[in-house]
Amino acid sequence: MERKLGHRRQGSIELLEAIGVVNENGIVNPSMPPVPPPLSFDYVLVAKNSDDEEKHHSGKQIAFIDALKAKKLMIRKFRDDEKVYFCIRAPKVIFETYRYLLKVSDACNWSCEQQGTIPQSTRIRIVDFILHHTSINSDGVSEYLPDLMKQNVFETHFCLHEKKDQRELKQTWARWSACFRGQPITNVRNYLGEKVALYFLWLGWYTFLLIPASVIGLIVFLYGLAFFSTSPLIQEVCHSDTIMCPLCDKTCNVWKLSDTCMYAKVNLLFDNEGTVAFAMFMAVWATVFLEFWKHHRSSYVSAWRVFDWCEEEEELILEIVNNEHCQPKIQRHYYLRSAIVLVLVTLMLLVIIGLTHALVVFRVIATVLLAEHSSWKVISENSQTVALMLGAVLHFLTITVMTRVNCKIAMKLTEIENKYSQASHERGFTVKMFIFQFFTLFSSLIYTAFFLGRINGHPGGYVRISGRWRLEECHPSGCLTDLFIQMSIIMVLKQTFNNIFEYSGPWFRGWLKRKETQKLKRRCFKCYKKECMHAVVGSELCDNCNLENLYRNYGLHETDCFSLFNEFLEMVIQFSFTTIFVAAFPLAPLLALLNNIIEIRLDAIKMVSLERRLVPTKANDIGVWTDVLEAIGVLAVIANGLVIGISSDFIPRLVYQYYYGPCAISNTTGIDCMVGYINNTLSTASIKDESVRKDFLFNQMITNSGKIVTHCSYRDYRSNEDYSLTNQFWVILAARLVFIILFEHVVVIFKCVASWFVPNPPLDVRNERRYDKLKRLKEELRAQRSHQDTFTKQNEHDNDIRTFKQRKTNKLNSM
Repeated sequence: MERKLGHRRQGSIELLEAIGVVNENGIVNPSMPPVPPPLSFDYVLVAKNSDDEEKHHSGKQIAFIDALKAKKLMIRKFRDDEKVYFCIRAPKVIFETYRYLLKVSDACNWSCEQQGTIPQSTRIRIVDFILHHTSINSDGVSEYLPDLMKQNVFETHFCLHEKKDQRELKQTWARWSACFRGQPITNVRNYLGEKVALYFLWLGWYTFLLIPASVIGLIVFLYGLAFFSTSPLIQEVCHSDTIMCPLCDKTCNVWKLSDTCMYAKVNLLFDNEGTVAFAMFMAVWATVFLEFWKHHRSSYVSAWRVFDWCEEEEELILEIVNNEHCQPKIQRHYYLRSAIVLVLVTLMLLVIIGLTHALVVFRVIATVLLAEHSSWKVISENSQTVALMLGAVLHFLTITVMTRVNCKIAMKLTEIENKYSQASHERGFTVKMFIFQFFTLFSSLIYTAFFLGRINGHPGGYVRISGRWRLEECHPSGCLTDLFIQMSIIMVLKQTFNNIFEYSGPWFRGWLKRKETQKLKRRCFKCYKKECMHAVVGSELCDNCNLENLYRNYGLHETDCFSLFNEFLEMVIQFSFTTIFVAAFPLAPLLALLNNIIEIRLDAIKMVSLERRLVPTKANDIGVWTDVLEAIGVLAVIANGLVIGISSDFIPRLVYQYYYGPCAISNTTGIDCMVGYINNTLSTASIKDESVRKDFLFNQMITNSGKIVTHCSYRDYRSNEDYSLTNQFWVILAARLVFIILFEHVVVIFKCVASWFVPNPPLDVRNERRYDKLKRLKEELRAQRSHQDTFTKQNEHDNDIRTFKQRKTNKLNSM
């Protein structure tokens, strides 16, 4: 019995609905979006209505409107005391042309538009393309809409929200009470386009998979908490009488190792045996997340009939719709331009790395100044920790400023490349922007993870900035706590402030605009009923309601092509924090999960209620972001392997336990194998040494109890006589390298197995597509045979008529 595939939902979609990621409200066939006759317009241009407006601005305005009318766009003007609204609606012939070109194209002929419907989202996209590719001639120079807006010929442009669809999305999706409900992805696609819908589908799936990652990260944290007080390492630190060398020059005195008991306990929460397993899990988790995302994406784009969609081919179709006599753009690779862009990108990365060095210098100088001049004892005694926290806050401010700078520079570099299409232009900009942002956010973290405390030298040979300020040191308990403090501050501040400004910014600016346009609030009851009820062909709103609708949309926050890009960038950067240095911060997935639960509804409320309607964009993937996420997955394996192998004390503890500790020396029982580990990691400096006396003043060698010491300890594996590296240092270094190689190879194998295990595209998608192709080919064959039969019958009929006439002629001639 033949299986009916044509009207069956994909298993992946049913799975997403079962686990609560989506909620399609019983939609079985999402490929056909509803097409109600629009009561509003396709697009709106806004200009200032000023009596003292310059004449050439008015002339350009009229010329541009005439150019639009020449392309058969219907334009209706609404005017008030301050603004002129040019409301645009495209005629049916434009969409018929678009639909026909889709049908005969190579990669776009599976779209629903060629099946007899043109949804409002497609109407908006076509009109938006025509507007941005219409030009007027000004002194021999072609000026397009962006050029005219820079000259204030037009103030802004936007597409209108449809009140009925907007109200439905508010009730089912764009509200805070829907935080724990699935998303109506198909309805979002019908209203905001496939690109926005895929973003929310990706974000929903990412948020769902953060749940197991958060649970395991919390278990790792609780595992460290369970041994908070009983660990022999903690006991050794908290009950130690070891005198440590001063942490800074002049004002810092020697101190007891036991003074940092709490610091050591905090370090153990994140630097324990569970960290290794969790880092491996997160590396494989990133692969599983991506592979299943591709799996779910394939199901949805197949159901939407955009599996083979090609943005560049649609751009060619829109070019023809805009201008039937357009010429193809010649694609050229400019080696000189590419070389210039490469050099400029390298220079920009050097500037960003230079800012990281500036942050390091700031922390070094701040440590000294806080220790020498702070009137608060708690700050002077913990000057290094306070300086680290201040550096993290300054790093966050640097990120905020550099985000704007990076955006402008990435845009300029992409313009220099002169890409041949909008899709390639967007890809180039995305890659550059992500690289700049990645280095801006992670350069300081890379320094903290891999260089802090390893290049600072030792007593008698400290490395100094300008020969004056000593570089920072790690705590004797380990360097991972410094990385944890910096990551937690940046992640918490970034997510908190981003959410606050994301919501309050559009709301406040929209409130100001609504205050400026508080007019014509009375509504026509008849038109109101039209919007709420099923519209009929030819439905129109009265002028009063049209103008009120324009005011309402004009008062919303402005959107542009970067609106969705910024949301993607924010989430991909968060994904980087969640995976790359997760070994130092196991609670990162939990923070990301809590943020994303809010982020989904925040973005939904913004796009539906606080911002103007985004121009719906058709797509079958999240674009180059998939490649970026795969690159992050690879970096996560490398970074976590390096963090555990280099930054963590996991390897030194293993080496001590099995090679240098009490269990390795003798078969003793009843003794913990880690006893004596802390003292084993310390070396001793003598004040009698001439080089050491240059680094420490006499008053620095006096303890809080007034005792003068002649020896102090510091964290390193060095000889107490000549300060050379001991054999144990080289053994630990070799063990670190072996672990890094083994860790990365094992994790890569697991990632490959996970990638192979998840089929992409899913088998039901392949079966569905084969069924659709077979059905379409049969229909084409039937149509061709029907046409051929009609043609044959017509020929036979014509032959019969000719034969009859010939016989009649022959009969007359014979008479």
